Amino acid sequence: MTDPGLFFSNKNRHYLSIGCAIILACLTGCGNDDFADLKQYISTVKGAPKGRIPPLPEIKAVETFIFNPTGLRDPFKPLAQPEQPDVTPVPATGSGIRPNFTRRKEELELLPLEDLKMVGTIKMKSNLWGLVKAGDGSIHRVQTGNYMGKNYGKIIRISVDKIELMEIVTEKPGVWHEQQTALALTE
Repeated sequence: MTDPGLFFSNKNRHYLSIGCAIILACLTGCGNDDFADLKQYISTVKGAPKGRIPPLPEIKAVETFIFNPTGLRDPFKPLAQPEQPDVTPVPATGSGIRPNFTRRKEELELLPLEDLKMVGTIKMKSNLWGLVKAGDGSIHRVQTGNYMGKNYGKIIRISVDKIELMEIVTEKPGVWHEQQTALALTE
């Protein structure tokens, strides 16, 4: 067996004994049995009256709903534009009133006026805009000068309770006249 003195010199033994003394001093400080405040707190908590836990809320039965998309349009496909009938301009007779066939049609002109509903107004920058609901449920914002309906209806006035239009209708081919109509507030 080897002598332990061979591994440690006198200087190293001195440091080792000082280190051991420090460790023992630290460990003797941990031996304190002063847990009186902790024991008192535990006994106070255990001695407190027990609270009552409220009962769980009643679970309401939810009616099941099965979605059936049959007959509904796909929301991820663009709206199909109805085909426009070929309207060949007929020379106007009489008063000279006739629609502008070269003007590009607006979106609400593709729907009959009966399928449109005025649902409100909105004031933006001192202009009163009308809110019109189409048959598919979409809401459109219109202003004076816009067109609606299949009879070339031009919006001439918007008030809080109605949208007034001037339509150009025909009685017979080539004979056009203006007629005033209105879309009243419905909702």
